[in-house]
Amino acid sequence: MLTINADTVNQALTFPKLVNALQDSFASGITVPPRLHFDMANPKAERETTLLMMPAWQAGEVAGVKIVTVAPGNGSKGLPSIQGSYLLMDVDTGAMIAMMDAPALTARRTAAASALASRFLSRENSETLLMIGTGTLSSKLIEAHASVRPIKTVYIWGRDKSKAQAICQKVSHLNLDCQAVDSIEAYIAKADIVSCATLSKEPLVFGKHLVAGQHLDMVGSYRPDMREMDDDCLTKARLFVDNFEGALRETGDMAIPLQQGVISKSQIEADLFSLCKQEFSMTRSNDEITVFKSVGHALEDLTAAKLVADFVKKL
Repeated sequence: MLTINADTVNQALTFPKLVNALQDSFASGITVPPRLHFDMANPKAERETTLLMMPAWQAGEVAGVKIVTVAPGNGSKGLPSIQGSYLLMDVDTGAMIAMMDAPALTARRTAAASALASRFLSRENSETLLMIGTGTLSSKLIEAHASVRPIKTVYIWGRDKSKAQAICQKVSHLNLDCQAVDSIEAYIAKADIVSCATLSKEPLVFGKHLVAGQHLDMVGSYRPDMREMDDDCLTKARLFVDNFEGALRETGDMAIPLQQGVISKSQIEADLFSLCKQEFSMTRSNDEITVFKSVGHALEDLTAAKLVADFVKKL
């Protein structure tokens, strides 16, 4: 069995190769049971630690399962908030093919899914990106969005400006005009695409600040009690998700407004499955605002893991 570290995962999963592979997978037949989600009480921290187990398989080909923990308070301990492993198996023999670093895999496939959605939903001439959040995902999201749209300028906001400046350094190889900024409100109207990946419990993006033609890529808010955008964002935009089942149940950005009657399920127009299968034909005017809410999907993990294993076998 191959044991694959984070550096190799990052080398293998280049954009837009992964974006293209995800588009093919969302249009194909991969079996994905509901993921298991457990909140484990942790008196040593302000929030519970979450355990996620996400299986998927292709008949007669490969199967995989991701086992990760999410500990939101790990930042103060100098540890990553997401830790875990991905196991890739041969369906025919049941043999283990590889075990690889799950956080690296998750970060790159999540960013690639956002870029895939942007390929369908954002304006083709989008040149300016506002990145909200300075965690592991932020640099990956910038790189992924820049692989599918002609991004020239990036504004980065975080609660600690020095971390935003560090992200600018991390993406310097992309040759973008990258600036760490002090305020979301002062820069959001300048952005063609707004990407938000935080652990915030309260909205950071407000509909009153949005302008015509924007695309919102909402990646955080992975629990039903967490929100990154307010109700106004939803009521003034066209709504899309990565997968209906997970997004309507697991994220407060969707679950709370649905429960309160702010929006209805019928207002969510499509997910990545229907977009990639061309069951939903996307056309947008230059004035429309689009929102993409992702919660992650085991199909994305399996697709990425296959690419990593193939990459390592060729070394």
